[in-house]
Amino acid sequence: MNKSDGSSLPNGPSLGVDRARVKEAHHAGADTVASVIRGLERSGRIIASAAAIVVLVSLSFVAADIVLIKALGLGTAIAVFLDATIVRALLVPASMRLLGEWNWWAPRWLRREP
Repeated sequence: MNKSDGSSLPNGPSLGVDRARVKEAHHAGADTVASVIRGLERSGRIIASAAAIVVLVSLSFVAADIVLIKALGLGTAIAVFLDATIVRALLVPASMRLLGEWNWWAPRWLRREP
């Protein structure tokens, strides 16, 4: 975790789940748009449920007597909510659709050939 704030904490729970489902659909033969749709169908509820749990638990820290704990709880809840709604449900699918086949490009040394 970063020394100054809890900004790295919210990204851990569902990191890569949404993109992994999209990649699986693309490797199964679907085009990019269909892969993004299928990936969101498969992982959307999981990400939303995990985010809801983390937001509720984080908001429970707001009832603490220590101001630092209140701030950390509220900040984490806001960060997880924004990550689940704006980033994972809106920005990632939109950018993947705009990038099209460039989503799947990787340098030769980084590619895993089956």
